[in-house]
Amino acid sequence: MKIGIIHGTGGQKTLASVVDAIVQAEKDGFAACWLAQIFAHDALTAIALAGQRTSRMEIGTAVVPTYPRHPHSLAQQAATVNVAIGHRLALGLGRSHQVVIESMFGLKYDHAITHMREYLTIVRELITKGSCSFNGKTYRVNTPLEVPDGKPFPLLIGALMPKMLALCGELCDGTLTWMTGPAHLSKNVVPGLAAASKAAGREMPRVVSSLPICITRDADGAKQIAAKAFEIYGQLPVYRACLDAEGAAGPADVALIGDEATVRAGLSRMRDAGASDFYAAIFPDKEGAASSERSYAFLKSLAGRI
Repeated sequence: MKIGIIHGTGGQKTLASVVDAIVQAEKDGFAACWLAQIFAHDALTAIALAGQRTSRMEIGTAVVPTYPRHPHSLAQQAATVNVAIGHRLALGLGRSHQVVIESMFGLKYDHAITHMREYLTIVRELITKGSCSFNGKTYRVNTPLEVPDGKPFPLLIGALMPKMLALCGELCDGTLTWMTGPAHLSKNVVPGLAAASKAAGREMPRVVSSLPICITRDADGAKQIAAKAFEIYGQLPVYRACLDAEGAAGPADVALIGDEATVRAGLSRMRDAGASDFYAAIFPDKEGAASSERSYAFLKSLAGRI
């Protein structure tokens, strides 16, 4: 299982610090670095900048929300970024959540599977064929994509439940999971992807998983911090369903918390459950930065793989 790391772009982070963190991740031997796309810096722009100072590591988005962006515009931006970073981009897409798309952005959050199927079909045709002629229920796109030095790149989605997993297995190169532990992976995610990809005559997609991580001397205290920091994910419907499938009361119950041996064992369980890749979401215990540095050093010691 390849070990990567995810960086957020929010809080007090400057664009320069986000780029520096990606560059450092490559120097430290991580297999991949992923950027979240929420309300701060644009992830693909940050990736384009970081790509000028890196040469080996896969850099991806986890994830870019689809509803606010036309599929041609996103395909065009992503294809351009892929060229800029030497063809190392992994484009992760997701629907986001109803509260974000409707209450915050004022857009309709409907026809979820149809929307994602059409969106993926358009983006994939544009980045693999250089043109798209598509007339669907939610999109009508008849246009070329002229990036002459472009190449196809991995296309992933946040697929966690059966219908989206079936779509992922049919059309995508992988799923990006969050708040999904080894039980849900092994019982539902991996079998769902395997069946769908086999039916479509495709290779098994990647299972790129993420959980909160904290190397700590105070596991109980860190668990309390995780419960508060990640509380929202226990309330959002899709993550609540993942936690329920895991038999977890809340996000803190799936987080990897404890000493190095405990967290290593947790990573091994994710690998054995079928995760092909893992990107760590480090959070601090009451020691703050010192705790995060300890977690980072542990992950670095794994040399990008476990």
